[in-house]
Amino acid sequence: MARKALASLTLMTLTACAPTIIPAGPQITAPRVTDQALYTGDGMTLSLRVWAPKDEPARAVILALHGFNDYSNAFSDFAGHVREQGMAVYAYDQRGFGETENRGIWPGTQTLVDDLKTAYALLAARHPGIPFYLMGESMGGAVALVAMTGEEPPPVDGVILVAPAVWGRETMPWYQKATLWAVSRTLPGLKLSGSGLGIRASDNINMLKALSRDPLFIKETRVDAMRGITDLMDAALEATPEFSAPALVLYGEKDEIIPSEATFLMWRRLPADARERQRLALYDNGFHMLLRDVQAETVWRDIAAWIDDPAAPLPSEADAYARAALAEQE
Repeated sequence: MARKALASLTLMTLTACAPTIIPAGPQITAPRVTDQALYTGDGMTLSLRVWAPKDEPARAVILALHGFNDYSNAFSDFAGHVREQGMAVYAYDQRGFGETENRGIWPGTQTLVDDLKTAYALLAARHPGIPFYLMGESMGGAVALVAMTGEEPPPVDGVILVAPAVWGRETMPWYQKATLWAVSRTLPGLKLSGSGLGIRASDNINMLKALSRDPLFIKETRVDAMRGITDLMDAALEATPEFSAPALVLYGEKDEIIPSEATFLMWRRLPADARERQRLALYDNGFHMLLRDVQAETVWRDIAAWIDDPAAPLPSEADAYARAALAEQE
């Protein structure tokens, strides 16, 4: 029996299928942006959502990147809140997600980073002289980390990382890594769902029910896309020691998507010389979808307060709680 199993595994490996990745193509046009879409240099259309103050110019601009399997509408409630305080929020559907072409197919880390840089350049030109912030939720946070530590990082005024996806292979159990390696090479197009795993992304049940009915939210994920997001998380965790930008890094103590082991490892690896301009925040009742949890307004207020005064304590005192929790870890 063991020999048959080994022979079967060997045959599957030898006949392995290559994971599908559709990166950006060569530049064929000049990138441009409207209030409805971001048009990239290779001709891709990325749906764009804009929440801007109605009667006055924005006093701050936030470019927001959504999480894995999600899309730009993820920021609608948060954006509505900060818009009332004079801030504009832009969010586009990242490649492979939302309304984009090749939905469900992983585009590769570098393509996601390049799209972010394109979006920043176009939107910063639209709002010259206005403080500009980059926000990344989960996968979006990983993209932001890689972009801000690579070549020619966007010169933003600050970065807001909401439950950044830093669960790299370094902190995964061996059996999880082995399974991902094997299945991504044998059945890369296999689609899996998280139903039945008992994992809660948020305590906001009504929001989760709405997402389950939303046709733009991906419910079944290709295995090669899972490998792709894992590669991105590897890169994000590896980039952490070089991440020196002014930042607010948020995490929920009840997060069941990104393990606390990975998050605390990331926190410990942030450069010591950047600690005065980087704020950590830990929410004792927070889940992975901090911006849409039941206590989301607490997080929204903290973000707005940090933008207004990065040196002041957060209204919720989640920064003090994070310092205490990190000290216990050390």
